[in-house]
Amino acid sequence: MAKVAFIGLGVMGYPMAGHLAKHGHEVTVYNRTTEKAAKWAQEFGGRYCETPFEAAKAQQFVFVCVGNDDDLCSVVVGEKGALAAMSQGTVLVDHTTASADVAREIGAAAMAKGVGFLDAPVSGGQAGAENGVLTVMLGGEMSVFESVKPVIQAYARCAELLGPIGSGQLTKMVNQICIAGVVQGLAEGVHFARSAGLDGEKVVEVISKGAAQSWQMENRYQTMWQGEYNLGFAVDWMRKDLGIALDEARRNGSQLPLTALVDQFYADVQQQGGNRWDTSSLLARLEKNRK
Repeated sequence: MAKVAFIGLGVMGYPMAGHLAKHGHEVTVYNRTTEKAAKWAQEFGGRYCETPFEAAKAQQFVFVCVGNDDDLCSVVVGEKGALAAMSQGTVLVDHTTASADVAREIGAAAMAKGVGFLDAPVSGGQAGAENGVLTVMLGGEMSVFESVKPVIQAYARCAELLGPIGSGQLTKMVNQICIAGVVQGLAEGVHFARSAGLDGEKVVEVISKGAAQSWQMENRYQTMWQGEYNLGFAVDWMRKDLGIALDEARRNGSQLPLTALVDQFYADVQQQGGNRWDTSSLLARLEKNRK
């Protein structure tokens, strides 16, 4: 079993770190809110520290899962950051959904210290984290990946190396681009069914057996129909992710007209007060306009 640190105990990190402890790894945690770290340690039997540096000291693997580029840099770089405490041959794994640029910057800083680095954003949402069935998209060197893969499997059903550092973040951008289009299509379909006076449950029961089927349809159509939008990944976070993808698209010359449009639709949802609603709340925007 490995000695690991987990930095960032949000809705994803808290259960991910818990799975590491349940699989017998020796886990030390850090969270910006110390009370939450103490609660985690009490629940799972690990220990907590008051700085990322202290948490990362003498660990074989350090995992990070925070909000964005700035949050990531605040816990990794600098005198009190995790990287300063890490020794040659250890591995830093970043599960934050961040930019490919910051992944490459941290990767270069890690390499200068002889520390392995993987950018490793995840997909599967809060439920996937709680159930230990996340998909992990990784960028970095194969030897580093192979050293940490058995540990990652504590909370992942799929972990795949996709190329050099930055590739994990670029793949997560593809993931979010695809989700945005699917959710908008589902929202429009549900909205149309309601406007046409159809029985939504029967309609979805039929079309989900054909080419229209998707994870979003299987898991979100009922709550969308009922106007419930408290099921995980928030609009604020989706807009952050889509913003990263759109910035990258401007650099690499790709065209993302649908993604840009759906991003603006999520901006409308935010104006409705739906910042913390889940991403299926695109329907709320259509229903508001219908009324």
